[in-house]
Amino acid sequence: MRHRATAVLLAAACLALASCGSDGDTADAKPTPKPTVNRGDKFMASVLDAHLDSYTDGVPAASELKAFPPQWCDALDAGHSVEWMLSITDGGLYPVGQSWGTEQTDAYRLVLLGVHAYCPKWEKDVREQLRESGEY
Repeated sequence: MRHRATAVLLAAACLALASCGSDGDTADAKPTPKPTVNRGDKFMASVLDAHLDSYTDGVPAASELKAFPPQWCDALDAGHSVEWMLSITDGGLYPVGQSWGTEQTDAYRLVLLGVHAYCPKWEKDVREQLRESGEY
């Protein structure tokens, strides 16, 4: 009987100790870090999900496509329009490579995907520009 009482007391003590610190006091607890997604990976995933007609034979190399969105964001930061960016004579930021190209309607979609992943603060403006031009 004495061993049972000791066992019960030990079990109660263990339960009490186990519950210490779990009373909802999270002041000392560190928040669980959120997993970060690479902007380039996010962009490429959205390009693949978009199933753009320009890329039915294969999506261009990620390294080539990922080069464009940061440049688009820089151009938008500098006050340029989507039309300026995609103009061959002005911005020269039309998404095309040595062995691949992008149809114009897909280029607009690609810009939106890039802006969404890299500089979402411009997404609304880009969407409005494309709507006003009748391209989106």
